[in-house]
Amino acid sequence: LQVNTTRDSLVNSQSDAKKKLRMDMKQILIFGLLLVPVWTRCYEDDQELQDAAERKLMTSYTQPEEPQTTAAPDSPASCPVEHFPKQVPPHLHARSLSPWRYVLVTKKDHFPSTYAEAQCLCSGCILIQNNSPPMESHDYNSVPVKQTRVFLKKEPCDGGKKYHLKPVTVKVAVGCTCVRANTFS
Repeated sequence: LQVNTTRDSLVNSQSDAKKKLRMDMKQILIFGLLLVPVWTRCYEDDQELQDAAERKLMTSYTQPEEPQTTAAPDSPASCPVEHFPKQVPPHLHARSLSPWRYVLVTKKDHFPSTYAEAQCLCSGCILIQNNSPPMESHDYNSVPVKQTRVFLKKEPCDGGKKYHLKPVTVKVAVGCTCVRANTFS
């Protein structure tokens, strides 16, 4: 009887300890959530905001290297099937059977405010069969390959004259690939 009572008391104390630990974790989480607005710094000066964004991007949210060549987003683009390389170009985007170019995208309330995004040049995919000249086939589709990137978004603080930086994720096209079409032509 003494052994059962001791075992029951040990089980109850372990159960109580687990409940207390869960309660402590909930309290810590709630306390942390209450402190987040206090730790979010508001900036009045645009240059100070820009400097803070650059520091945060360098230390916490490293950015990928931007491509060397970019096109204006509104410049005309066409599938380069007739120019498909007879010589192998050095860049993957020009050698792909689903070629793409990079265009500059600007979001004034984000840091970085300008970034390069891939834009597919063909709706279908370039096929090379036997000794025939390359042709675009719509049995396949060129689709963007997307990567999630972290940007810092400029958002107003209470009162509207100061701003803070909020990390946000944005899906950015980084290339294009060839996939089977949903319906065949």
